[in-house]
Amino acid sequence: MSTQRTAPRDDTLWRRVVRELADDLAVDAQDRDRAGAAPSDEVERLQEAGLPAFLTASDPASGGGGHGADLRTACSAVRELSAADGSVGELLAHHYALSWTSRFLDGPPGRRAAEAFPRLDARTAAEGWLLAGATEPPPPSDAGPGLTLTRADRGGWLLDGRRAFDSAVTVADRLVVTARPAGTGDLLVVLVDPAHPGVSVRAAADRVGQRLTGAGTVVFEHVPVPRARVLGTLPADEHAVAPFTGLAPLVLRLLLVHVALGIAEGALAEARDVNRADAPADPGDDPYLLLSYGELATAAHTAAAVAERATDALTRGLRTGWTLGVEERADLAVLVAAAETVTGREAVRLTTRILELVEDAPPLAPGTGGGPGFDRFWRNARALTARARPSHRLRDIGDHYLNGSHARLARSA
Repeated sequence: MSTQRTAPRDDTLWRRVVRELADDLAVDAQDRDRAGAAPSDEVERLQEAGLPAFLTASDPASGGGGHGADLRTACSAVRELSAADGSVGELLAHHYALSWTSRFLDGPPGRRAAEAFPRLDARTAAEGWLLAGATEPPPPSDAGPGLTLTRADRGGWLLDGRRAFDSAVTVADRLVVTARPAGTGDLLVVLVDPAHPGVSVRAAADRVGQRLTGAGTVVFEHVPVPRARVLGTLPADEHAVAPFTGLAPLVLRLLLVHVALGIAEGALAEARDVNRADAPADPGDDPYLLLSYGELATAAHTAAAVAERATDALTRGLRTGWTLGVEERADLAVLVAAAETVTGREAVRLTTRILELVEDAPPLAPGTGGGPGFDRFWRNARALTARARPSHRLRDIGDHYLNGSHARLARSA
């Protein structure tokens, strides 16, 4: 079991904790990116700050120590950490989204089936777990049958198969994965201990960017899954998924929007510091430099405004709970898709342009060598946004706007 400090409950205090951790990560971000090691040290810093339990509510029955923050607050924390280190921001974003799995699968109050296992977010806070995995089925481009479940002789299931994951599998305390029972189309969401001898993890090698997320491929060989570790079911028919359950992929996508936004804002702030330090005279003497920063700052403000609108709307949607309607869910999906499209485009464009502005600048810290290291921001932005499909998002937004359709918006990808 991992140990972690209880997340700070005072809003002013948590902001200071996040800011101090971001400052700490920024000091050696370039060196850690070059080393490309498993993010064990980064996870330890997160645990010591109490941030893995930040989004989870405290549950006295299970000894939970969560902060109980809402989605808006969690996005703010992810964004600030991503400005210092995009990999750590993404790692935490996936953890936050997964920690809410039970909330989206429990069903309306009064309908939840009795089970021995406490709700995942409370247990995560109590145990100090870091979560990895995915609750969505693998994309069609992934080779192989994915993960499968077969009935065990003494009840429960046996989990087999392999799947690649974008974050934290090399350092996670628990894995949350979906697998298909033989003979059915529905997916079961299950919790797995990666320390089991039937679980093996191969770290992703030679990644272009986001090198410290702990990404990798996990192989499961006859791993027992007791009934109490089945968190819920996702129907194979996407139209049978409750609108509130359909918010789960939107939460992750929005958190990753804030990772991209943080990467762009971090690159812009560091470039400003480099240009100020490197300028032989008053930077105000260079009208082209002022024009460049004016354009880049405006682009960052524009992306932030779109992301924040989606964040406010999705936060309200989560508060609506199980009474959320199909049309409301579609409207939220449009806002998240717009935020992904705008932020992804601007993050890549902004970090690319910054490489030109600081091309010949020396490093800010003496002895670090190799220039200011701004390729890290570009690589991280490129790797993060390459997974999205902007043309698909724009098509779905257009279909919804022109025809009122939300069939495609019911899907996560």
